[in-house]
Parts: sequence; C-alpha cells; structure tokens
Amino acid sequence: MKEVWVVDDDEEMARAVSLMLKLLDYESKHFLGPRPAAQALLAGKRPDLLILDINMPEVTGLDMLEFLRRRPEWKRLPVIMLSSEAADIMVDKAMKLGADGYVMKPVTIEELEKAMAQAFYKNL
Repeated sequence: MKEVWVVDDDEEMARAVSLMLKLLDYESKHFLGPRPAAQALLAGKRPDLLILDINMPEVTGLDMLEFLRRRPEWKRLPVIMLSSEAADIMVDKAMKLGADGYVMKPVTIEELEKAMAQAFYKNL
C-alpha cells in the first residue's frame, strides 16, 4: 500500500485529507507543519507522495518544496500543493518550483484522486 504524507498546520484539514486518502486505499500520515515532515525525511523515512499546504507560518509549503527539489534524493518525490489560493501566480510559482499538482481547499475526493494519479504518472 502506498504511503502519502499530508503536511498542513490546520489539523482538521490534515485529518480530512487523511480520511480521503484512507477511502482511496492509501496509508497516510499527517504532520502539523513542514519541520516535523522534514525531520522524518532527514531521518530516512520517505512517503510515496507528499501533499503540502502552501500557507503555513514560518516555513511555507513553497519553502519546503524548494528544499525538497534541491536535494537529489527527493527531486522526484511526487508533491501536490494544497491551498486556498487560486491566484494563477501562486499556481505558477508552485509548478516552477517542481510541484506535480495543485489542488484547492476544500478539496474533493475526486480532485485529490485525479491529482494523485497525475503526480504518480509524471514520476514513473
């Protein structure tokens, strides 16, 4: 079973996305911010896909995405950005930094499933 990590400072949103993942037959783990997720990665753990909220205090999802894409071992880790911002400039920035997908809050299970399928396909 593939494991997906959800990184969001909003615990309710992280739990909601984790529940959707469970319904889609994925194992999930959520982190309340990028630092614990980065620590897990640096400790050698690795998900099959990462879902990152963009708007988090201190370290944003875009900051974490940039950190991931600078390291060869995580360059091809599929990453989907999750945001309440629909601004084209934000979507463009995420995609230029190496995101494999972008979904809007509140995300539906269908949107999540489609974004994940595309992200996995891009990283075959």
